[in-house]
Amino acid sequence: MKWAEITIKTTTEAVEAITNILYEQNVGGVSIEDPKDFKFQKKHEYDWDFVEEEIFNSGYDGVIIKTYITEERDVSDDIKIIKEKIDGLKEFGIDIGDAIVELSQVDEEDWANEWKNYYKPTKIGQKVVVKPTWEEYDTQDGDLIIELDPGMAFGTGTHETTSMCIQQLEKYVKEESKVFDIGCGSGILAIAAAKLGAKEVLAVDLDEVAVKVSKENIELNNVEETVVAKHGNLMEVVKDKADIVVANIIADIIKILAKDIKNFMKEDAVFISSGIIHAKVEEVKEALIENGLEIIEVQTLGEWNAIVSKIK
Repeated sequence: MKWAEITIKTTTEAVEAITNILYEQNVGGVSIEDPKDFKFQKKHEYDWDFVEEEIFNSGYDGVIIKTYITEERDVSDDIKIIKEKIDGLKEFGIDIGDAIVELSQVDEEDWANEWKNYYKPTKIGQKVVVKPTWEEYDTQDGDLIIELDPGMAFGTGTHETTSMCIQQLEKYVKEESKVFDIGCGSGILAIAAAKLGAKEVLAVDLDEVAVKVSKENIELNNVEETVVAKHGNLMEVVKDKADIVVANIIADIIKILAKDIKNFMKEDAVFISSGIIHAKVEEVKEALIENGLEIIEVQTLGEWNAIVSKIK
């Protein structure tokens, strides 16, 4: 089968938002070539190489996102919608950079195996190891393994925003914890919470494709007795309160969430929010404080920030 390969040249800041746009178009998978992610990983001696360095010799200094759509569909319509939505990100203050969208053709066999060049087992925090399904890994004492197929995932743990959330979950998850993962994507944070010992985890996303991917990964990691993935927004599908709420999304959505998030938090709960660029940190902090939350910590990795808060 022939597939249309769509290549988008953009910035680190825009990666998460553009990835969500692509999955809204029901694409066949997304790969992200971000040299900043690679350089960040190489700073830590406890990390394994998760990508071959020569892959980044593309001649482009920014991020390259690739996605695939079967040519049985009208690709021209998809391209138009994708371009319009990416351009619309500027309204949210997101730097989309060049935002160049290119189209080419590729055989299914070629791109189906291409994912495997990009990912190796990667340790996130002190315990969690994200392992592609095809990779062998010798488990060390204390390792908690999350199996993922990065070719079809929304988040693989290697991006700073996801890494910070996992590191914060390691701090706060206890045996009796109830955790809400808002905007769950691949389900990686919900799975991590379960692996860390949470008693009950609810993963929620507005994107039906994300929920489908999350359910597949939940089953793959044998945590379906602990984790439930649901389609919808926070207010629609959540009726009780959690010990930990985690949201790895974008700053403007976190500011909206801040208005109601207390209603879904127990008295001593924490809210872990990530996906916040440097320019938006103060805005998010102000929104959280204005809505009755106290800032516990601001964590920074690369171009991104995570904010941990609690009810005052």
